[in-house]
Amino acid sequence: MLPTRPLGTTGPAVSALGLGCMGMSALYGEADRAESLATLHAALEAGVTLLDTGDFYGMGHNELLIGEALRTAPAALRERALTSVKFGALRTVEGGFTGYDGRPAAVKNFAAYSLQRLGTGHIDVYRIARVDPDVPIEETVGAIAELVEAGHVRHIGLSEVGADTLRRAAAVAPIADLQIEYSLVSRGIEEKILPAARELGIGVTAYGVLSRGLISGHFTRDRALAPGDFRGMSPRFQGENLHRNLDLVDRLRAVAEAKGVSVAQTAIAWVLAQGDDIVPLVGARTRTRLTEALGALDVTLDAADLAAIEEAVPAGAAAGERYPAAQMAHLDSEH
Repeated sequence: MLPTRPLGTTGPAVSALGLGCMGMSALYGEADRAESLATLHAALEAGVTLLDTGDFYGMGHNELLIGEALRTAPAALRERALTSVKFGALRTVEGGFTGYDGRPAAVKNFAAYSLQRLGTGHIDVYRIARVDPDVPIEETVGAIAELVEAGHVRHIGLSEVGADTLRRAAAVAPIADLQIEYSLVSRGIEEKILPAARELGIGVTAYGVLSRGLISGHFTRDRALAPGDFRGMSPRFQGENLHRNLDLVDRLRAVAEAKGVSVAQTAIAWVLAQGDDIVPLVGARTRTRLTEALGALDVTLDAADLAAIEEAVPAGAAAGERYPAAQMAHLDSEH
C-alpha cells in the first residue's frame, strides 16, 4: 500500500500520488491501448487509488478506457479506486475546443454520460474543467451539490480557479480539492491560491508536475513530436524557450544525480514536499514511467536538498507561458 493524503478536510483519503490518465487517450499523439490498460492495472496493484480523467479526453475514450480497466481489475482493487472527473469542455468533430458549459442542466447531462462510460455507480470527485464565464460559479457548484445529494457524486472539486472564485464556491458547498498546475516551473499558486485553499480546508491535486514531460529528464533538445502532440503548440516547447528550459533541467539533473535518483523523481518529490495537503498527479502512460514516478515516494528531500533544487530552478525561471495565449484566457486562476 502507498501512503495516503486527504483531499482537504471534507474529501476522501487518497494515495499520495494519483494517476492522470489524459495522455492515454488524447493530446500526446498515439497511445498504446494495451499498455495503457496494463499501466492502469499496475497503478491499482501498486496502491494508486486516485484516477483522474475528463469526459472530453478523446471525446469519452478515456472514461471508457478507465471503465474497462476497472471492470477487468480484481474486485478489491476496483473497490478502492476513486474517480476524479472534469467536465464542461465543448469540442468539435475535428478535435477543437469551443468553450465551456457550466449551466446546471449541462452539469447533470455531462454526469449522466460519464457514469455510463465509466460503468460506476458514482463519481468520487466531480469538477468543471474551466470556469464558464457566462455562468456564476455558484450555479455550477450548486448543480454538483445536487448530484451529491442524489448520490451520483461523492465530492465537489474545482479546476484552475483563482482565490476569489475558490471562496465563492466554498460558500455554496464543501469543496474537497482544487486541481491546478503546480511544479518547479509553474509556481503561480503560491502567492494567493494555495494560501486561500489552505484557509478554506481545500486540498490540491497538482497536475503538470513534470510540466508535460519537459522537466522529466527524458525530453531531448532534438526530439520530434508526434502528430497530434499538443506540446508542439506549447510556448515552453518552442525554439529558444525549449533550450532555456532544458538548461534548467540540466541543473536539476546535477542535484538528482547527487542524490542517486532520477530527474523526474526529484521534481515529483519537490511537489510532495510542499505540503501533505498536495497530491501530485503523474501522467504516466507506460508501466516504466509509472514505476519511476512511484519511486518519488521513497525520496526524502532535506533542507539542503530543497535549497539546491531552488538554486537550480528558481521560481519564475521557466521560459514561456504554460499554455498558448488562447488557452491562458480561459484560466480563472490567471486573472
